[in-house]
Amino acid sequence: MSHLKERTEKICLNCNAQLAGSFCHICGQENIEPKETVWHLITHFFNDITHFDGKFFSTVGLLIRRPGLLPKEYMLGRRASYLNPVRMYIFTSAVFFLIFFSIFHFTDKKFEEVLKIENKSLDEIRSLSPDSLKNFTAKINNGKSIPAAELGKYLDSIKYKDGFNITSRKYRSKQEYDSVLKSGVKQHNWLERKLIYKEIEANEKYHNNKSQFFTSFMSAFLHSFPQMLFISLPLFALFLRLLYWRRKEYYYVSHGIFSIHFYIFIFIAMLVIFGLGELKELLHWEWLKFLRGLLGITIFFYLYKAMRNFYQQRRAKTIIKFLLLNFLTFIMLAFLFIVFILFSFMKI
Repeated sequence: MSHLKERTEKICLNCNAQLAGSFCHICGQENIEPKETVWHLITHFFNDITHFDGKFFSTVGLLIRRPGLLPKEYMLGRRASYLNPVRMYIFTSAVFFLIFFSIFHFTDKKFEEVLKIENKSLDEIRSLSPDSLKNFTAKINNGKSIPAAELGKYLDSIKYKDGFNITSRKYRSKQEYDSVLKSGVKQHNWLERKLIYKEIEANEKYHNNKSQFFTSFMSAFLHSFPQMLFISLPLFALFLRLLYWRRKEYYYVSHGIFSIHFYIFIFIAMLVIFGLGELKELLHWEWLKFLRGLLGITIFFYLYKAMRNFYQQRRAKTIIKFLLLNFLTFIMLAFLFIVFILFSFMKI
């Protein structure tokens, strides 16, 4: 309910229906004054997304403490007391990937890029003071400084002027590759030809620089994770449908709601894992590694408990189906990884 003042007139502003309470029984609009401040507009926006009036936090609390309860409640029709699972998925996934991409990103910190940022020539680098040289070399070597005596050898090792190649032979241009195909020396299928054409194009685009190519490729691959998870969710629900096909009271949508809640828990657990990782880097507490690993194992235990509570089957049956579900999910994710690796390669 809005905190704006209720109108004294009992006529709905939206559909002109006669009102008997605070809400219209025809269209559902609240009978409040139409004029609102900027603050009301902002709070209304956040309430619509997350229901921060208490429903969001209570739903998250139940999701974590009682695996399988929320999809069971949804299936039984008890939905008004909890945040809508689709809305909750959208919000948590948006927060997750916002933090994910801020932590995991590939940038080319090799010598050529640092030269561009610092606007320094080779002669200027050689004339740097010991402290400045230490800081500069740390930027191009993942935080580790390079002794002045080894700098020349390191620079030679990162120039990457040979490019990369998929096949045993590296083709310099599409014309050269086409002539090889026409001569009959090589017989490549459609996929091989597409990959080699892309290889030639990428070598030209990145001037045979393996580092820049790898950076662009990994960046494209990481940014495909939201689509990958979005595709995996209905497949995960399909596996549940196959494993519980005899349970006629569970429709595909029921398995889908279960999957959405499980994915939301994964997002929350992974955010905690990321936070522990950043805390470990900041404080250098090695025991946080054990805590992160334990939390990762907890995700699997949570899935088992959720399946047990939601589907109400015996422990032995649930364990067997839990193992089958994880096996099928592993195969599915491996397939999606291959598809999105190829997709990312073709996109750069």
